[in-house]
Amino acid sequence: MRISELARRAGVTTKAVRYYESLGLLMPKRLANGYRDYNEHDVRLTQEIRALGSLGIPVERTRPFLDCLTAGHRHADDCPASLAGYQDAIDELTRHIEGLTTRRTVLIAHLQEAAYRNSRVSPVNEKEDLMTDHTSVPAGLPVPKDDGAATHLPGMKVPQLELQGTGGATIRIDALGAGRTVIYIYPLTGRPGTDLPDGWDSIPGARGCTPEACGFRDHYQELLAAGAGRLFGLSSQDTDYQREVVERLHLPFPMLSDPARSLAQALNLPTFDAGGQTLYRRLTLIIHDDVIEHVFYPIFPPNEHADQVLAWLRSNPL
Repeated sequence: MRISELARRAGVTTKAVRYYESLGLLMPKRLANGYRDYNEHDVRLTQEIRALGSLGIPVERTRPFLDCLTAGHRHADDCPASLAGYQDAIDELTRHIEGLTTRRTVLIAHLQEAAYRNSRVSPVNEKEDLMTDHTSVPAGLPVPKDDGAATHLPGMKVPQLELQGTGGATIRIDALGAGRTVIYIYPLTGRPGTDLPDGWDSIPGARGCTPEACGFRDHYQELLAAGAGRLFGLSSQDTDYQREVVERLHLPFPMLSDPARSLAQALNLPTFDAGGQTLYRRLTLIIHDDVIEHVFYPIFPPNEHADQVLAWLRSNPL
């Protein structure tokens, strides 16, 4: 068998085959004309080198596995030396993971120090809090289903209601001014040093308030350019709690506090119970001339929601 045929069947390059041979992993016969002559065993060895490489085992460490096959075993890892090769690779990965984990912990600590530098709330010095990342959305969260709890909202006039804003002003929901207003309503924002309700990640649509806020922060100027005259976040958390979040995340827009859930009562907005408190379900209102023009509900994933609002504004210009 010529080298090109071996390379094709084993799924490698001819250059790789020559490298394996230079290491003594392949030892083909030589024909009278000087050409290498590979056989089926060479194909099997080359395939094994490739398979082990996909597991992260470098070519130079495949010899125990190849020797096991050459000795007549059916599998390359039927020999004790092969098992030791697996263990060496696992130990190296473990050291690498530990190093990355240490770096991650240090980076999170620097992030918290920078985030709290201009905040009135001091970070807590607990390992558990350092390892809790509120700025990302973990994989595998349950996806909220559309239960129809917001279908009645488009076309409704907003109620006469005043809510305290983190900027110090009281905002009248029924007097927001001309143009469109975006109000994204969320359950609660987690922060270091404050425990989330038990089972928070298992509640569909609960996790992700901080990434959602960061998304609106990062797209704030684009949202204004697309026709959003004003942007607010709204939850049932008190103003002091919200103000810390605004400062820590450097949000360019105010949050509105509705601890009595007055807006939910006036508009029959969906809520849920967690940790002994009633919280808003995540939804977003587009208000135009004191009328709800559009509703986003349910919202998932929350870290991409600002992009969804931006796309809608661009597709529906006034």
